[in-house]
Amino acid sequence: MKIAFDAKRITHNATGLGNYGRFIVNSLAKNFPENDYLLYSPKPGKESNRAQLIQSDKIKFLHPTGRIYKNHPLLWRIYYLKNRLLRDKVDIFHGLSNELPIRIERSGIPSVVTIHDLIFNRHPEYFKPIDRKIYNFKFNRACQHADKIVAVSETTKRDIISYYGIDDSKIEVIYQGCHADYSQLVDSGVKSAILAKYGIDRSFILYVGSIEQRKNLLLIVKALKEVRKDVTLVAIGRRTAYTSVVEDFVKENNLESRVKILTGVAHSDLPSIYQSASVFVYPSFFEGFGIPVLEALTSGVPVIAATGSCLEEAGGDGSLYVNPNDHSQLASYINQVIDDEAVARDMINKGLLYARNFEHKLLAQKMMNLYKSLV
Repeated sequence: MKIAFDAKRITHNATGLGNYGRFIVNSLAKNFPENDYLLYSPKPGKESNRAQLIQSDKIKFLHPTGRIYKNHPLLWRIYYLKNRLLRDKVDIFHGLSNELPIRIERSGIPSVVTIHDLIFNRHPEYFKPIDRKIYNFKFNRACQHADKIVAVSETTKRDIISYYGIDDSKIEVIYQGCHADYSQLVDSGVKSAILAKYGIDRSFILYVGSIEQRKNLLLIVKALKEVRKDVTLVAIGRRTAYTSVVEDFVKENNLESRVKILTGVAHSDLPSIYQSASVFVYPSFFEGFGIPVLEALTSGVPVIAATGSCLEEAGGDGSLYVNPNDHSQLASYINQVIDDEAVARDMINKGLLYARNFEHKLLAQKMMNLYKSLV
């Protein structure tokens, strides 16, 4: 088969939707090398992102040709891409990031769209009104016109049905796995060097994710006041305006020596940091899936996450879950994991077992089965 993808996020996004796209293409190309994987992107994007794809002559990037579309890549991606797909005689098209080209439904090419979350509907307070309107238009249109919808969690599937009136039979839940690096045990010497590189020298709680209001880093900082003094917090992620709210609280409560916020951490350094953490905490108010939770489980780290969205799907029954507004409950759980080695070990073992549900081969097979059902 010739399988085509909207690859803009693969080439342009270092995290999030970019990681999802690279995971899908890598998993399929490794397990089903007999197919051709055509990645359509309006521009080449970042070499560091493209380099994360496996080396294979079955994976090919395609970009706009001609002056008009080179100068107007958005026009190419939204309107012209359908014609390019027809010219290239693709068998199926997969929109990896919540949208499809205009009139793809008139092309005769079967289409799949992955919907990651509808947080802008669940929590409109986190989004500008114009952004909500644009997202709703694109996501709803894609759901209505796609032949099949991939939801990244049962939570997202329920939201698609609720907000867009899509029939249950049109939606397939196929989870995302995480990068294989997290399952590889890092040498102790390498871990020590990485920790020294970032000035991490004590037992620490780890958080990985954007530093934004929805992801609720402040809850961990508040809980830290009730955690023993030799434990620190390491938060890794992109800074937003919310970061200053967290930092103000840190200063007002004299926690500067116990909180370290890092940005720009290399992906290659993350497995070492994950595997060195005492506990991973992800108190987000709402997620479409929560890939950092799976990264932590795969790294052999106990996980504490928040109730209220899909994080129980990502973390399984070996993880602990807290009310995202209750910092004292979170502190109690952190202390329990850090102080009781048996509890931590049991959580690690259950987490590693649960993470097998997200192995690349299994998820790739589910995606390929979906494609074959349409072609």
